[in-house]
Amino acid sequence: MDVYAALFVVVLSAFLGYEVISRVPVLLHTPLMSGSNFIHGIVLVGAMVALAIAQTPLEQAVGFVAVVMGAMNVTGGYAVTERILAMFDRSKKQGGSP
Repeated sequence: MDVYAALFVVVLSAFLGYEVISRVPVLLHTPLMSGSNFIHGIVLVGAMVALAIAQTPLEQAVGFVAVVMGAMNVTGGYAVTERILAMFDRSKKQGGSP
């Protein structure tokens, strides 16, 4: 695949992802976030494999950046999911009553 085709695929997927995510109702955010965290974990493993087989310094640098960004994405996803689930925790809203 030449560079222009790869760039086209990346830009198109970015726009498509933005449009899909912006139309998700608030009620479905938490279940979708949990599912996407699973997918991001797979992406992180793929980035680590790509880094492991990288041979040139450029490939190693791109692989390292991919691993760091994937790890940040997974960590941020779980942090956001935890905050959203804490909003629905009834034990904290009732003021300590059983």
